[in-house]
Amino acid sequence: MRSLAFILALLLGGCGLLPELKDETAGWSANRLYSAAKEAMGDGSYEKAVKYFEILESRYPFGRYAQQAQIEIAYAYYKAGEPASAIAACDRFIKLHPNHPNVDYVYYLKGLVNFNEDLGILGYISMQDLSERDPKAARESFDAFKELVAKFPDSKYAADAAARMKYLVNALASHEVHVARYYLKRGAYVAAANRAQSAVKTYVDAPANEEALFIMVKSYDALGLNDLRDDAERVMRTNFPNSDYYKRGLDRKEPWWKLW
Repeated sequence: MRSLAFILALLLGGCGLLPELKDETAGWSANRLYSAAKEAMGDGSYEKAVKYFEILESRYPFGRYAQQAQIEIAYAYYKAGEPASAIAACDRFIKLHPNHPNVDYVYYLKGLVNFNEDLGILGYISMQDLSERDPKAARESFDAFKELVAKFPDSKYAADAAARMKYLVNALASHEVHVARYYLKRGAYVAAANRAQSAVKTYVDAPANEEALFIMVKSYDALGLNDLRDDAERVMRTNFPNSDYYKRGLDRKEPWWKLW
């Protein structure tokens, strides 16, 4: 035990003999730190950029660059492909500076992070459609864009956010229909009808509802629920009078939904 204590004492004492790591940014002004961080961003060195921005924020918390550094950190994480860190940085900024003149951009960036979140290399190779992905990111993206448009309707980002929201609505509806189609193919008619009905009720104007209604008609017919089947068909014919789903069956004796 005495030998062990002696060795530990030597090791701890030796720590003081190690050379201190030099901080390359020691003595840098806020302007120099900001310039270095932006230069790193331009070179694609996002990790280094985040480091400089964080040093800037900690050393000059009340300077004119500090709040901008917080925004830049969120963007750097986004560009580096670290969505969780980017969203956390956006949320932090929104909480600390709800009235900042550029907070609309932070809402937009938060929506963009989730909107562009991919599935990694396998998702890239397969070119998987958004409707087939976990809809969590799409919903969170929609919520961020919705908040931006509601709070800052005159923002220069509002029009693009609204356009992305429209896309997301159909993507979310398509996801529901994708699941309903899966159930239909496997004969799970109750689950298929319920999922399709959810899409129709939640995403009223989504083009994907044409297929959702078709799935409802097919499912109710398979279940022998004729009244519900006829109601779904009536809604479908009203909203999609030229649908390809029943166009080929109009002049046949067999009901159009039995041709598929």
